[in-house]
Amino acid sequence: MNVTVIGLGLIGGSLALSLRQHGLAQHLIGVESSPAHARRALELGLVDEIETDLTAAVRRAELVVVAVPVDAMVAVLPPVLDIVTPQQVVIDVGSTKQALLAAVAGHPRRGRFVAAHPMAGTEHSGPEAAVLGLFEGKTVVLCDVEHSDAEAVQLVEKLFQALPMRLLYLNGADHDVHTAYVSHISHITSFALALTVLEKEKEEQRIFDLASGGFESTVRLAKSAPATWVPIFRQNRLNVLDVLDEHLHQLQHLRGLLAREDYDGLAEQIRQANHIRKILP
Repeated sequence: MNVTVIGLGLIGGSLALSLRQHGLAQHLIGVESSPAHARRALELGLVDEIETDLTAAVRRAELVVVAVPVDAMVAVLPPVLDIVTPQQVVIDVGSTKQALLAAVAGHPRRGRFVAAHPMAGTEHSGPEAAVLGLFEGKTVVLCDVEHSDAEAVQLVEKLFQALPMRLLYLNGADHDVHTAYVSHISHITSFALALTVLEKEKEEQRIFDLASGGFESTVRLAKSAPATWVPIFRQNRLNVLDVLDEHLHQLQHLRGLLAREDYDGLAEQIRQANHIRKILP
């Protein structure tokens, strides 16, 4: 296929690399609003060319991947669907779905769009963050597939299975609830932990010297770009607030046990938390 990728950051760039590696893309066309990122994407070989005309880039592709931040995606996707023909397929790779699905709900080309969320990523951003094999063995969520044309869904299923990825099907509302609990809370908690340490430990060299594997792995996501995560928190605000309330409740409970020197109770809570091993070995 000829594939157009709109947005050549971590996910768009990594998907371009994977499509090339697995022989799924004959020619890769990139669309990128940042001239610096566009140049770097070409230098890194993420795409074969950069097209500055969105209409031309879309019309030349059998598959169009929209991989911009989720706020921009709501603005970009409807015009892309305005351009596509009944023979083309469009996917997104966004971390939130309800706002995007609402934006295209009544579009006459809605059936050519398949909403997808590859559950993979790193804390890095931009074309240099693109990594080969990012999606291998991970899950991709396909949302509201009943509103997409059957052969469009089949093409997208085969594409992601070839990477290879596991397929999971959810409606948009359920997707946003569950990603708030297993993805978005991890990021906002990491931001909070980084802010806590930076506030309490004023010596940056001391943080560097003492930071162990546990701290580094927990705070790694705090390196993520605000341009990516503020739009996600904005679009999924109510679900993120709900999970934050529960997280704060759990923190207050653990704090209370420690304040009361109830170490048996603290041990029991840790044992309860250890049950996550049954889900994530």
